[in-house]
Amino acid sequence: MAEQPNSALKKTPLYDLHLELGAKMVPFAGYEMPVQYPLGVKKEHLQTREQAGLFDVSHMGQVMLRGEGAAAMLESLVPVDIIDLPVGKQRYAIFTNDQGGILDDLMVANWGDSIYVVVNAACKEQDIAHMRAHLPEGVTLEALDDRALIALQGPAAVTALSRLAPQVADMVFMDSGRISIDGVDCFISRSGYTGEDGYEISIPASDADRLSRLLLAQPEVDFIGLGARDSLRLESGLCLYGHDLDTNTTPVEASLLWAISKCRRADGERAGGFPGADIILGQIANKDNSRKRVGMIGEGRAPVREGTELFDADDNRIGIVTSGTFGPSAGASIAMGYVSSGAAVMDSTIFAEVRGKKLPMRISKMPFVEQRYFRG
Repeated sequence: MAEQPNSALKKTPLYDLHLELGAKMVPFAGYEMPVQYPLGVKKEHLQTREQAGLFDVSHMGQVMLRGEGAAAMLESLVPVDIIDLPVGKQRYAIFTNDQGGILDDLMVANWGDSIYVVVNAACKEQDIAHMRAHLPEGVTLEALDDRALIALQGPAAVTALSRLAPQVADMVFMDSGRISIDGVDCFISRSGYTGEDGYEISIPASDADRLSRLLLAQPEVDFIGLGARDSLRLESGLCLYGHDLDTNTTPVEASLLWAISKCRRADGERAGGFPGADIILGQIANKDNSRKRVGMIGEGRAPVREGTELFDADDNRIGIVTSGTFGPSAGASIAMGYVSSGAAVMDSTIFAEVRGKKLPMRISKMPFVEQRYFRG
């Protein structure tokens, strides 16, 4: 993203706390965000894998849909089962366009009396407009601009958070609901973006600083910046919108078939009915997508960055890297990207061109590091 004058950047409710703790701030999705703290990106990454990391994700968009028909409205915009999403559960979803491309990826929680939606920061204005344009009579949309959002991630997240809210220990992966922390009404889901067990916690903006300090006072917890967030999610095989997913990429090409609900597929009871359904369901039926998202592991330690071109052994250009780094937990250079379908052969060797050199990369399954969500 292009640098903007600081005056044009928004600040999250935790901005002053980041400065107090020595964070290096950078422009991200229109906000001033912490990229790292004095601990440093590698140690922050390992802290999250071994103990617990606290992330400020208040730049994300939070939305509440209310009224009969809210689930059906949202389901009409995504290839996902929203109507039958159980109360107290959360699900990953994708907004698609008429060409089958991905407008954004999002999380959807059913609270019985309302549907809570979290969208990506860079897409939140367009996503909110997209939902508003499809609101039927009797359904309302409230943008929750007065709330912060934090993520507590790592194997010790449950230990730290359950001291303050004991009932979170009973939650399993993708549970979601309203839970009080120290007298504050929070929205908590057992989920996250690191591949680790953990929680995402929505807090009234006025209480965000105090509750974040309470969490940071727990011996297992340190603040973690965007740098480690990126390496953690990449090791876990998780896509970043605007990099690994975009409006010109379908969920089939993005290897997100698992996110297209059975009931919305061609033989399902509510087949199609979402934007681009004919194209997406056609790709599934005909196995005719021309490219595929794959994972790659480098033979050397040199990181292979986003935008790096990929070649086969005969020097034919076959694709491009969309995310890449050295994975501190994987102990290797890791990347994901898109290659022509014929080249997407597991364990085969392809080549990344870095500064005129062709570096060998092995096509690998993802995640690169085992996901450790708590499923009970």
